[in-house]
Amino acid sequence: MINLRPVLFLKISIPVLIYCLILLNSNLLSAKTILVGSELPNKNLAEAIALAVPGDTIRFQKGIYSGGQIIKDLKGTEKGWITLYASVSDSVIIRGGSTSWQFTDPAYLQIEGFIFEEQTANGMNIDDGGDYSTPAHHLLIKNCTFRNIKATGNNDLLKLSGLDHFEISGCQFRNGSPGGSGIDMVGCHQGTIESCEFKNLGSNSVQAKGGSQHIRIIRNKFVNGGQRSVNLGGSTGLPFFRPIDATFEAANLEVYANIFVGSDSPVAFVGCVNSMVVNNTIYKPGRWVVRILQENSNPRFSQCGENTFSNNLIYYENLRTETNVGANTRPETFRFANNFWFDFAASQPRPPLIPVKDSTISFGLNPGFVDAENGNFRLKRDSATQRKIKFSGEPVTDFYNRSFMPLRSPGAVESGK
Repeated sequence: MINLRPVLFLKISIPVLIYCLILLNSNLLSAKTILVGSELPNKNLAEAIALAVPGDTIRFQKGIYSGGQIIKDLKGTEKGWITLYASVSDSVIIRGGSTSWQFTDPAYLQIEGFIFEEQTANGMNIDDGGDYSTPAHHLLIKNCTFRNIKATGNNDLLKLSGLDHFEISGCQFRNGSPGGSGIDMVGCHQGTIESCEFKNLGSNSVQAKGGSQHIRIIRNKFVNGGQRSVNLGGSTGLPFFRPIDATFEAANLEVYANIFVGSDSPVAFVGCVNSMVVNNTIYKPGRWVVRILQENSNPRFSQCGENTFSNNLIYYENLRTETNVGANTRPETFRFANNFWFDFAASQPRPPLIPVKDSTISFGLNPGFVDAENGNFRLKRDSATQRKIKFSGEPVTDFYNRSFMPLRSPGAVESGK
């Protein structure tokens, strides 16, 4: 009896199964491409999305398009994402407007290949519409450029509020507002910022605050990334936390295999907890290497602590101090391990000032970059710092997405790679 049931089921249900599969995949089978262009019926995004259903691609032809559009409830499905696509790389520009596009409550949305420039507020906004119980979710931004914002205040090239399950990869962020961020996240969760480049930013390149959690910042390059290249936490008004009862500015952030060039302080832990900064290369910071701060003084929030700074390679001179520790923090709970410090202007090697004891610290060894001034941070074959660390945790791949050795090198680039 047990053996007969599957046979009987298959005999009578194959047509039904096929019909069901067709229904389940109907969005994919009927997916269409909607063209946008100045000489076409659909001249902008708003006109195109009126025709779009899950699974569709909205393809922009070469040209310059005006910004300033507000798009609400643009939702694909798990099996039928909606894709906004620039037909020819580096040729579709969304210019101007207070914001290029503002997406409220999007889901299963991919945006690829666009240039956003010269906005007067934020370059792009993605948010949950102020309803924190229903976040925007499942969003991919790929190979886009955000640049040349026409603002001077707290304005961001990419503003994310209440967004969960997202990835930003292969994008460029250039020439941001003096008072703003490249990417500013408020109450965002389960996201990855990967293989992007940040250059000439204002306050910071990447900021995660307002209850943000489980964000990975991996294999990016920061060149003059602002006062703080990565601001891990921040200071957020109580009504804007997601979730509303969060007890931290940020938690469980992972900063892996990035290259930092310049910036007042490449890394700032600001009211964050349980976060990791591992295997990064830090080159010629301006004032400090690391800051440990608590800017949100409300007693409900955890004081900055229980974070890790390890396996990093730091090349510097003439700092105010290596680590700046502010009030109302818990620097004694930090873990510093296996960091290689080289003050290239020091007449004699000296240990850096850090808040805890590190029995694995190394200082005074010149890392021997191949050509750091021209952006090549590989280590020379005779580097004194290569393959010194026995470590098997994250990250497992370096800046070039190649595997670290079991006995690995400090910094973002594995030697011999």
